[in-house]
Amino acid sequence: MEDRLATSLILLCAGGTQSSRTGGFPSPDEALDKSARRDAANCRLDARFHANLFVSSARSALETVDAMNLRGRREPALADVDHGSWAGRSFEAVLAEMPDDLMRWLANPVDSAPGGEPMDAVTLRIGRWLDRIACLDQPICAITHATVIRAALAHTLDLPLRSTLAIDIAPLSRTRLSFNRAWRLQSLTPFD
Repeated sequence: MEDRLATSLILLCAGGTQSSRTGGFPSPDEALDKSARRDAANCRLDARFHANLFVSSARSALETVDAMNLRGRREPALADVDHGSWAGRSFEAVLAEMPDDLMRWLANPVDSAPGGEPMDAVTLRIGRWLDRIACLDQPICAITHATVIRAALAHTLDLPLRSTLAIDIAPLSRTRLSFNRAWRLQSLTPFD
């Protein structure tokens, strides 16, 4: 069998938004907040990851890449979970209007918000992309979102989706995986 180098993957969580700081369901067009722009500008990525940089098409991810002064290729698989009719709304607003629906979702957040995408669909979407890049034997960085990173961990480590909800994925944190015959988690690193 031929010796292979490992594919090294960094999943970098997009910078913070108002929804991520105050509790809510982000929309794809939600911008970084002021402190997140500053933090993203101070976030450094090893140069070896610059050639294979992929990014979600959500505004927060694109603004993260821009603040880091990098260029990335948009990758549909990295899109944040679709929150359906709750997108762009705070937990408080949804609670006031649909308390039973929100309580049902909070009891089982792997289900979808009304008209949204369930977490198993996110896992399938990101899993297909991870399977495609697994054997590239290159350093790769993907700037995406906390839910997508949790789904990636479920796929790569064969974790139950519900258990991934206990993993804190903070804005600008890095989840590092490698692939050499199988995916391995190397580290979870918060932004300093």
